[in-house]
Order: sequence, then C-alpha cells, then structure tokens
Amino acid sequence: MKAPPLKTYLPRSLLPRTILIVMVPLIALQLVVAFVFVQRHFEGVTRQMTRSIAREIAVAQQVIDTSPTAAIAQLRLQNLSEPLAITLDLEPLETVSGDNLRLWYDLSGRALIQEMTALLGPDLRVDLRSNDRMVDARLQTDRGVLHAIIPRVRVTASNPHQLLVLMIVVSLVLAAIAILFLRNQMRPILDLADAADAFGKGRSVPFRPAGAEEVRRAGNAFLSMRARIERAIEQRTLMLSGVSHDLRTPLTRMKLTLALADDMPEAAEMNRDLNEMERMLDAFLAFAKGDQMEEMQEVDLPGLIAELAEQAARSGILLETSVQVETPGAATMPLREAAIRRALTNLVNNAARHASRVRLTLRLTQRAANFIVEDDGPGVPEDKREEVMRPFTRLDTARNQDKGAGVGLGLAIAQDVARSHGGALDLSDSPDLGGLRCVFRIPR
Repeated sequence: MKAPPLKTYLPRSLLPRTILIVMVPLIALQLVVAFVFVQRHFEGVTRQMTRSIAREIAVAQQVIDTSPTAAIAQLRLQNLSEPLAITLDLEPLETVSGDNLRLWYDLSGRALIQEMTALLGPDLRVDLRSNDRMVDARLQTDRGVLHAIIPRVRVTASNPHQLLVLMIVVSLVLAAIAILFLRNQMRPILDLADAADAFGKGRSVPFRPAGAEEVRRAGNAFLSMRARIERAIEQRTLMLSGVSHDLRTPLTRMKLTLALADDMPEAAEMNRDLNEMERMLDAFLAFAKGDQMEEMQEVDLPGLIAELAEQAARSGILLETSVQVETPGAATMPLREAAIRRALTNLVNNAARHASRVRLTLRLTQRAANFIVEDDGPGVPEDKREEVMRPFTRLDTARNQDKGAGVGLGLAIAQDVARSHGGALDLSDSPDLGGLRCVFRIPR
C-alpha cells in the first residue's frame, strides 16, 4: 500500500505552515543542544559528588579492615554513620553477587555507577532500581559485605530538570511573541486575498497595500489590475450606450416610415422584422454591457423568488416555486439585484418556451445561494451543454421553437451574471421533471 504524500499531513493555511517551517528546526536544535549541555553538565556534577561519597565509603572500608573483630567494626560503622549521613552496616556472612541495577532512563545513574566502580573496585554492586531515592551500595571486604545506603540527593543534583523547565517556559514565551509577529506579517496577505476574492465576486472593497516590500508590490499590482479592469468595463459600457443610441435612431426612423405607409402590403411583415431586430438589439446590449456598473445591495432572496413568480404569472407562465433554507439567517446576501433578476428571468422564460411545466427552487446554504430552474421539456444533450451557453447559440434540434424563438443569449447572460458574482451556471438533467436542470449558484 502506497503511503500518502507528506503534503497531506501539512496544514492548509499559510500561517500554520510558516510556524511549522520556522519552529520545528528551532525546537529540534534546542532539544539537541539542551540534551547535550544538560547531560554533560549534570553528569559532571554527579561524578564530582559521587567521588566524595566514594571516599567516605572508602573510609568506612578502611575502618572495617583495621578493626580487630567484626563486632568492633560494626560498632565503629554505627558511630561513623551519623556524621557522614550515611547508613553503614556490616554483613559478615554475606558476599557480593549480581549486577549493578538502574532504570533505563536514569542517565545520571550510569555516571554514578561508573565513578563508584572506578574508585572502589570491581567488588562493588550498586542498586538504583529498588528505591530511586536511595543509592544501595554493597562492597565486598575481608570481614564481609559493607552495606551503605546513601540518599540519592547526595550524589546527583537535586533539580536536574530545572534548566529544561526554564528553557521550555522561555521557548513558549518567545514562540508566542513570534506567532504574534507572524500574524501581523500575514494580515496584509489575507487582506489582499479577501480583496481579490471580493473583486472576483463583483464587489470592490477598500484595500491598502501594507506589510513587507514583496507583499506591497503584489498589492499595488492588484490595485492597478483592478483599476484597469474597471476602466475597461466603464469604457465598454459608455461605448455600447453610444452604439445603442446610434442603432436605435435608424430603427425608429424606419418604424415611423412604415407607420405612414400602412397601405403597403409588406408593412406588417416589415414591422415584425423591425420588432425582431429591436428585440435582438436589446438582448445583445444587455449581454455586452454586463452588470458591473450596478452597485451591490442586500437582497431578500425569498422575496425575490416571490416577485419572479408574480412576474411570470403576468406573462402567462405558471411557475412553481419553493424555498429551502439549510442555514438560519441566510435569507439575504449582497447582490446586483437587477442583474440577478434578469438572469433568472431569462432562465425561466427559456424553460417556459420549451416546456409546459417550470419549477424554480431557492436552496440557501451556509456557503452559497442556489437558484435551480427545472422543466419537463426535451432538455439539452450532454455533449451540447457547453456549446448552448455560448452567445447566439440555439440548438433548434434539441429545444422546440414553436413557442417563439430566442436570440441565443439567455443562458449566456445568466452565465455571465453568475461569473460576475463569483459563481457558476451548471446544466444537467432534471431528476424530477425529466427536462433541463439549470443550477445558478452564487457563493457567499
């Protein structure tokens, strides 16, 4: 089984990744340095204190060797125990056996055993495992075994972990300060990301570059790009407004001419052609202008659905509506209301033109508002769904035109409006009605 890549275990956000990259090597280095320093320091202290105790045990051994009898030696050891603060005892009939004992994590105990064995000889056995607060030493002498019990604090430092605790506390304080500074350095990047995300959703929020030089450069580049895009949109809108005026003038003149020539047999047909041209011109201008010049405002989405149902009823369309709220308090969100209304109207009219039953569902979640338009018409083949959303595309073989032909801009306008809000328009088959299902999704 292949192991997952390392990046799957890394945090997704930049701040935790930065902290991880900075802190892990520092912590590892500090642990290694602390271990080496503390181990050497306290091992040296332990060896020095052990040599002092070993000399005292050597004195006790000399007392035993110079005593005429074991009883006298025992008495002298008792008199010697109190001033040395060591429990000394002579076991005449015993012999030293076994191995030196210590716990596996008792690093200072290893130095203690090595030092005492080096000073007192190989006939010494030390037990540090039975009672970790005491040193149980047994030394073979000519009169038996010298049994010495020494408090552990006399041969090792009383607070061997004090330096480690101090280092950990200081490291935590410094890490907290470093994280605060990192958060301050990350804030301009997050502000830039929020401004770019808002601009992608059609909102222009205030943004001022700050932080490090590289972040400022990125922020200034974003502001320049945003200004160029807004200027291009404004120029396009002004140009198309002029084109609209220039095109409507001859159309109006031609309609007036036809109105004065009612007796012409071709007048009615020419009037229909002019009306069709005017309708196509309106649709083209609505698509070309877009909705970027409209200001964002809080829109009551269930209220918008109700208004669309009333508008459809006035047009003779029976529109089924429903509202599904998965997140409380999510009924409103900032939108370009006129653009959203135009996009949904296009979707509803497009469905009504090719079907007898149309349903509009509003599904509100914490992350998005989903407008779902479904019908029971012939639908659109899966391989044609991307093509049908291109401007001026009409799939006559897939969608019946008996109820009036469009100009092929309804889906294109809806997709353009969705994208200008940072969303998308997805086409699929309706599982309930069997026709086309359009999901108009706007993220929050």
